[in-house]
Amino acid sequence: MRIISFRTADFSFIAEFNDSAAARALISGMPISSFISTWGDEIYFDTGIDTPADGAAVEVSVGDVAYWPAGKSLCIFFGRTPASRGTDKPVPASPVVIVGKTGASPEELRTIPANQEIIVSIAD
Repeated sequence: MRIISFRTADFSFIAEFNDSAAARALISGMPISSFISTWGDEIYFDTGIDTPADGAAVEVSVGDVAYWPAGKSLCIFFGRTPASRGTDKPVPASPVVIVGKTGASPEELRTIPANQEIIVSIAD
């Protein structure tokens, strides 16, 4: 497991990445610099990295960090998304590969605006 740092101009948080093939591919491509998009209570951004999509699923939980193969993006789920019909859980737009978990609070993550630059790097 690796500790990964996420930094914007006004906020930073960490996540613990697992040892999946997707997580290893993302780590090998760090640092990643991108610009944030939001989709309900989800932050996502392009990584420019094509990783294995083994184990992709649509079931995620608050705090999950996932790779979205359809957009070569990292996603941080912290609440309901537009696809969360009839549930309070986050639901991705299409299958994702869970690569890690963050303990950052949903309240803090909601304050991060779209179009802000984000830098993702190895923290440990």
